[in-house]
Amino acid sequence: MRALKFATALMGVLIVLGTTVLIVTIVHRMGAAAPSPSGPAFLAHVDVPTGGHIAGIASAGGRLAVWIAGPGGSGRVVLLDPASGKVAGTVTLGVQ
Repeated sequence: MRALKFATALMGVLIVLGTTVLIVTIVHRMGAAAPSPSGPAFLAHVDVPTGGHIAGIASAGGRLAVWIAGPGGSGRVVLLDPASGKVAGTVTLGVQ
């Protein structure tokens, strides 16, 4: 009977210790600083026409696609290469 009481008390202590470790780990991970980006940011210059605006940005196979909507329904999609920061290509959009 004495061994059963000892085992029950020991398991209760282990449950409390395990719960404490779990809570401390969760709090520690929530408070940790986010990792910084691995590579440097890139700088690119894209001309936006007067009356136009950037309508969307999306990832496109390792490139960055920037949709520039122009006045009157015209526009273009500029593909930027993040490695070099240069324009990799342009697709002109028009109204027919």
